Amino acid sequence: MRDLPALLRSCHPEPALAVTAGVTALAAASGRALPGLVAVAAAVLTGQLTTGWHNDWLDAERDAAVGRTDKPVAAGAVSRSLVGRAALIAAVLCVPLSFLSGWRAALVHLAAVGCALAYNARLKATPFSAVPYALAFAAAPAFVTLGGSGASWPPAWLWVAGAALGVGAHFANVLGDLEDDAATGIAGLPHRLGRRASEVVSAFLMGLVGVLLVFGPSGPPRALAWILLALSALVLAAGAVAGRRPGSRALFRAVLVVAAVDVCLLLLSGASLR
Repeated sequence: MRDLPALLRSCHPEPALAVTAGVTALAAASGRALPGLVAVAAAVLTGQLTTGWHNDWLDAERDAAVGRTDKPVAAGAVSRSLVGRAALIAAVLCVPLSFLSGWRAALVHLAAVGCALAYNARLKATPFSAVPYALAFAAAPAFVTLGGSGASWPPAWLWVAGAALGVGAHFANVLGDLEDDAATGIAGLPHRLGRRASEVVSAFLMGLVGVLLVFGPSGPPRALAWILLALSALVLAAGAVAGRRPGSRALFRAVLVVAAVDVCLLLLSGASLR
């Protein structure tokens, strides 16, 4: 049990909880009953745990080489083998938990988890690093709507919003690691574009998500939606300014806050998801 705190830190808890909460909120907005919400949350959480632990298991030597004291495996707070076993257990649990939402939804969700693992294993060091994020986040709405009553595909605007959210989060997440990644040969799309361009891409895409969630649903936007959209813009601007410090993860944390605002926008647009 003494390894548990470090093991939990290795799963990348902030994005894991943010993604789980966001997809569960989407399920609630689509009218899913409590048992369905529990099934969605459990499947998404195990998928996120799989992804986070798999990432730290794969990157242990690279993280240690650049002195990543924020990574428990690299810092020696938890063994690499334990993190690897945790990733395997989470992956095994993710399969039946995904099928609780039906086979169509399960296949979509497991494909999304596969995209995340492909990113960890190889694609993050290539110009195609954003592709797994786009596919996995675009799949999240389909996992929800295919598992609900009526089993339908989500509207096009929600696919695009999911993809934009994923790619925007990818660019923001990488900004704090540009120097460490460069030292170990990681050269994904954000690394190739550079810090300034990546900041612009991330901010633009996250803003686009808000616009799609406000104007995508049928009917005129509510007043609260306008307020939330303005709030997102302010948070992104503050994160971009604070994130210019070397090694800062301020923009990524701003993206997480904006993602929470987007959850509220999703709840407002619930009727348009069915």
